[in-house]
Amino acid sequence: MIYFDNAATTWPKPESVYEAVDQCLRNKGANPSRSGHFLALLAGQIVFNTRVSLAQLFNIDNPLQVVFTANATMALNMALKGVLKPGDHVLTSSLEHNSVTRPLEILRQQGVEVTKLPTSVTQGLDPEQVESGIKKNTKLIVLSHASNVLGLIQPVAEIGRIAREKGILFLVDSAQTAGSIPIDVQALGIDLLVFAGHKGLLGPQGTGGLYIREDLKLATLVEGGTGANSEDPYQPEESPERYESGTLNTPGIAGLGAGVDFILQEGINKIRAKERELTQQLMAGLQEIPGVLLYGPDLAVERAPVVSFNLKGKEPSEVAYLLDSLFGIASRPGLHCAPDAHKALGTFKQGTVRLSLGYFNTGEEVERCLEAVAKIAR
Repeated sequence: MIYFDNAATTWPKPESVYEAVDQCLRNKGANPSRSGHFLALLAGQIVFNTRVSLAQLFNIDNPLQVVFTANATMALNMALKGVLKPGDHVLTSSLEHNSVTRPLEILRQQGVEVTKLPTSVTQGLDPEQVESGIKKNTKLIVLSHASNVLGLIQPVAEIGRIAREKGILFLVDSAQTAGSIPIDVQALGIDLLVFAGHKGLLGPQGTGGLYIREDLKLATLVEGGTGANSEDPYQPEESPERYESGTLNTPGIAGLGAGVDFILQEGINKIRAKERELTQQLMAGLQEIPGVLLYGPDLAVERAPVVSFNLKGKEPSEVAYLLDSLFGIASRPGLHCAPDAHKALGTFKQGTVRLSLGYFNTGEEVERCLEAVAKIAR
């Protein structure tokens, strides 16, 4: 199997991830923060150590501002619904995943004003357009760091500067970039950072999280089930307990910690360089195949390791089926949970075939994929 669906979830994982999950379940399987016995303390240490590793990766001063969730979708819902209230205004792009657009649609129905700024599918959101879209009641700018359809990287540094100058909160969805592209929440002016644990961070599925700037307090989405302040009828005020209701996925967090430690040891610049090289190899090869329609930024433009294409005269689902059944290559066809992006791209009716690369892919696999696409295109 050649696995080119890393934008959905990365696979395989580093061996240390498998070992960390196994060791947690076998030897440290108690409930963290619920008891004072030895096993509970060991489980709690796993959770805290993973917060520390994530804080190091994202340049977060206080690891306790890292909140664990089941996935990035839950974290986005927590951030959006924890910040926005009726009468507030929020700015976003026209390339967002439905983990952003669907919560925003619910909030719109509740009285939040939502503006989707038209966004170039080759150059991204224009920071000047963002600045001109700000109103007196603008509370938040929410943006994917990179498109899960196009790999297009948004100018988060420039937009973060604008948000900070205007006193507006900046929420970044790093589902497609965390672990693959350097992220510094302080340098980029990020107030709220959502991350998926099971993608570029190389952890297991069922893990994700949210960084919340230390002086921010969000309204809670879920209450109860915290080990702290049990005598209090209300949710704790402190992070992370305020936002982590119920038992955490400790084995998953153990695996996530191992994934992040692998990234820190390898070096994110090394990971970025390899994924960039593979992506450029794939794009350059696809451009040479007759009938291929390639979408998104040009080859020379920095992008996440995500490539979307179509073959003239063939449905994306057919191409993906043939790649899988005849050549053992995993891809993803369709709308990729991002209908707005496909509307902007002009592919809403049929979608695209998405190939997404990871650190454990090879140049030989890319060549085999190009040969397969060329055969299907004939």
